[in-house]
Amino acid sequence: MNKILKHNKKLLASIFLSVSLVSCQKSIDLQPISNVGAEDYYKNFNEVSSALTGCYSGLHKPLYNEWMFTELRSDNSKQGVPNSTNVANAELNALDMFTLNPFHERVYDYWLDTYNNIRAINYVLRSLGVKYENKEIVVSNGTAEMSDVQRNKIMGEALFLRAYHYFNLVRLFGGVFLVDKPVSPQEAKLIQRSSVNDLYDFIVADLKKANEVFPHLTFATIPQADLGRANIWSSKSLLAKVYLTLGQKNESLILLNDVINNSGYGLVSSYSDVFSISNEMNKEIIFAIRYKAGGLGLGSPFANLFAPTGSGNAVVNNDGNGYNFPTEEMKTIYKVGDLRKDVTIAQYTATRPYVKKFLSQVSLRYDAENDFPIIRYSDILLMKAEALGYDNADGESVALINQVRTRAGALDYGSNTDFAGKLYKYPSSGTESLSNAESFRKALLNERRIEFAFENQRYFDIMRQSDAVEIIKNHFAEEFANHYVNIIPPITLSALQANVTKDRLLLPIPQKERDKNDQIDIGQNPGY
Repeated sequence: MNKILKHNKKLLASIFLSVSLVSCQKSIDLQPISNVGAEDYYKNFNEVSSALTGCYSGLHKPLYNEWMFTELRSDNSKQGVPNSTNVANAELNALDMFTLNPFHERVYDYWLDTYNNIRAINYVLRSLGVKYENKEIVVSNGTAEMSDVQRNKIMGEALFLRAYHYFNLVRLFGGVFLVDKPVSPQEAKLIQRSSVNDLYDFIVADLKKANEVFPHLTFATIPQADLGRANIWSSKSLLAKVYLTLGQKNESLILLNDVINNSGYGLVSSYSDVFSISNEMNKEIIFAIRYKAGGLGLGSPFANLFAPTGSGNAVVNNDGNGYNFPTEEMKTIYKVGDLRKDVTIAQYTATRPYVKKFLSQVSLRYDAENDFPIIRYSDILLMKAEALGYDNADGESVALINQVRTRAGALDYGSNTDFAGKLYKYPSSGTESLSNAESFRKALLNERRIEFAFENQRYFDIMRQSDAVEIIKNHFAEEFANHYVNIIPPITLSALQANVTKDRLLLPIPQKERDKNDQIDIGQNPGY
């Protein structure tokens, strides 16, 4: 696990190697599991359960790099040291400025780490007799002996984890390899990239089957030991977002209403309590990637990664890396009285803000306690607002936004006048109210930006809801004079904005992945 704590890590594994089976769960066994080989068929519940625990651990590595693709490539953050020419900062500049190429190491790391964990998940599913056929998940006799209750719970969790990975891959890369079962290195070289439509069919099939087999529990009845694991509400929530991404609003609404009415999840009273390490896995957290401090190799790296570089122990022990540097707009986007600002962003100096949301004190560097939320109940409310009001804003959709705003101490939106302010920005003055679909969309996108700042949602939101190219070009214009003008080598604003095209919104297929395949040409995304 220490590998994920090094920014310039060199990975020796490939898509064909298994992940280590190390637990990251706080309420279950935290010891490494090494007595089960991924190359073997798992034979009983204990072996399959141990392997599944390793799959949760396998979520850490992709998440380590994900902020670079979802926050840094949005208008939320920027590379903190634009005039640095060292390798790490040059890599971040390339992502920030949309000048990356297929040889980018962090893109390859993310690709590799994600497929490593998919491979581990596929071994779990094979032992349960799970197959993907004709756009459906079918189940036959597996190799592992266990009760039906045990089998269904493990199956639901594994299917959710696989769908989660593929949902991220398809949104970041477009067409990728659809690997639905364990394959040999030679077999893998013959797999072509699947279309985006085929990948979404696969994701939907995984989640629909997970919804079918998961036990029907509520938040109050979920065993304490299972709070760090996926459940039926995690799966239904993720499928709702998949449907929303596909524009299938009615299908999304059915699931969202189910979560709201039947799950037992809800908003906690204080925004700060959502992220408190003394209130982990609270009723707002529908799914999170869990971390555990204490020198176990299971701690979160983000407290140190996002703290200001050169700050010593003033912000967090053992200094920070200064990554995920908030933009000027993020410093000013919160209106007076909005309690989310102090939870999300802090100032080290007048010109050096940093992300505070995942900050807790550490004894060892990169070993914080903070979990990383993936699905929160406030997301359910705002997704429902989007499904209801994106094309025809009404009182109910506005009320859903207001429910989130009220918890944060922000003023409610009314319904009779326009959303005041610049494109997609929080109004600096004027009446906070909505009157038409365009105003509603701007308000909703803005609300999601504030509510989920630095939770790796912004890039996906502007890709789904809006003109991402326009938003990023506007971001470059607003930040140019105080930031991008200092880039080495120098670049003009027009040249910087020209980097952002519809094609380059997707990441490139890593060149290393293409080079190691001597059987077929897997192709490259347009623009690279």
